[in-house]
Amino acid sequence: MNDSISIANPKTDILQKVGLLLAGTSVLILLITWAGVTLDSSIFLPISLMGILIGTSIYSFQKYKNLPAGIKNNGVYQTSLTNRGAIGWVVGIVLTGFYIFLYWFPEMLGQSKEGNTGIVALFDPLSIFFKSQAATQWFMYGTLYTLIIISLGVKFMLKYRHNRYQLIRTIVVVISQLFLAYLIPEIMEGMNSDSPYFAKDLKNMWPLNYYFFEPWHLKNMQASSSGMIFLVWGILLFAVVTPIITYFAGKRWYCSWVCGCGGLAETAGDPFRHLSSKKLSVWKNERWMIHLIMVFIFVVTAVTLYGYFAGTGQIFGMSIGSTFRKPYAFLIGAMFSGVIGVGFYPLLGNRVWCRFGCPLAGYMGLIQRFKSRFRITTNGGQCISCGNCSTYCEQGIDVRWYAQRGENIVRSSCVGCGICSAVCPRGVLKLENGPKKGRNSV
Repeated sequence: MNDSISIANPKTDILQKVGLLLAGTSVLILLITWAGVTLDSSIFLPISLMGILIGTSIYSFQKYKNLPAGIKNNGVYQTSLTNRGAIGWVVGIVLTGFYIFLYWFPEMLGQSKEGNTGIVALFDPLSIFFKSQAATQWFMYGTLYTLIIISLGVKFMLKYRHNRYQLIRTIVVVISQLFLAYLIPEIMEGMNSDSPYFAKDLKNMWPLNYYFFEPWHLKNMQASSSGMIFLVWGILLFAVVTPIITYFAGKRWYCSWVCGCGGLAETAGDPFRHLSSKKLSVWKNERWMIHLIMVFIFVVTAVTLYGYFAGTGQIFGMSIGSTFRKPYAFLIGAMFSGVIGVGFYPLLGNRVWCRFGCPLAGYMGLIQRFKSRFRITTNGGQCISCGNCSTYCEQGIDVRWYAQRGENIVRSSCVGCGICSAVCPRGVLKLENGPKKGRNSV
């Protein structure tokens, strides 16, 4: 019993404590500036960012180096952070509060036209370096978002180092976030002052970019040559590129390899993946919600395009902006994807947004369900019904149910993260791209 306890709750050695001290101090700097204390950004910003990256890396390396490669989810139901305990609730409340400030009260973070203060001001030097202008709350958020994915991506790779698929996938996730979502857009924004925000559309396509076909966006894109390039690229991305790649590889190519939401879910959200509900009733609600939201964005886009080409702001006597665009932006674009999608990690699991709300996931899910060659194959004769696969499925799929019956798994919600295969002790599950013939659609 003592040995099992030590494995589930290994002692923290001196280097781990040093890593925690370094990362904790760096986070404290951010909290101090959030509270309104002014610090020298040129000194404390690099200290904070590097401290988080180095500190978490030291802690993660020491935590996993002496443990055997394989499943490292020991004790997740006994830890307050990961079993919806007091710490989990506190973290959820803090994250939710942060997102509320980020979306609707940026001045509480220090955002100001007269001159930034607080935590936003801390990022001014970095923003000026990239684009010669003071930071916004979104630049601050994007920097921290990328830092978290990189830092906890290192932890994830150490944890699943026995699995080649997970190593390659996480490296691609980190590179996608660092370059496609952060560095390239920020550099391009600094180089193209006439139409800077088009670079933000580099990998986030409609319908995830719900504002893609809004009048202001279309007009600005058509007003410059670079904007037209991104307009054409955006249309090709969702209309041609996405269906083709999803046919061959399933929705995992985006949801688990490229998407920033998925990147955060796979790295920062990994400790909470077991909290996703596997109840049949939840699955039914999931299908209704994600497809209704997908239909909603189709309607919003259709009426928005009608208003743009017809030169009117109304349809059937209703305001297109206040009746269609603004409610979607508030309820789905901000409240669901941000506040609930990330803030509720410690309570509902790490893929709440991807599972119940993302219209792009719903769009690709339909292709995956009916036309894709991707599926998870099972060898029912080897299954010992341990339940690891179902427990750690972040999308709430009862994988064991299929594995016990030897049925291939083709679910529209599956993002192909491969964790079910990684935690299977018998090699029952395999992610494959093959001919559609003989697969079981479920």
